[in-house]
Amino acid sequence: MTQEHPITPPPELVQQWVDTYFGGRISHVDLAAQVAQWGADQELEACCEWVDWKWSGIKSRELRATRRPKSPSLKEQAMRVLLESGYTLDGRMELESEDIDIIHRALEQLND
Repeated sequence: MTQEHPITPPPELVQQWVDTYFGGRISHVDLAAQVAQWGADQELEACCEWVDWKWSGIKSRELRATRRPKSPSLKEQAMRVLLESGYTLDGRMELESEDIDIIHRALEQLND
């Protein structure tokens, strides 16, 4: 039996993707992105294991956090919008429609 390359997805996972794709639940672009993300994640984990072996767990956590940063929370997004928004000469805040949507969704999450 030949040894598979470590970035080759297991047959069960490929079958799951094929079932999802041919079942009409995912587009070919989404499938390609999913496969690419899986391969990139496998490579990152292999690099982190090597860094752990060579140096320490702290370095691998830094590497993982740098290469797979977490998306900012809705609260963080709303704060960024408010801090980075421009103001008109009369002191009014200028917001784009997508910025208003972010702030609106953040406010909806607050308890009354």
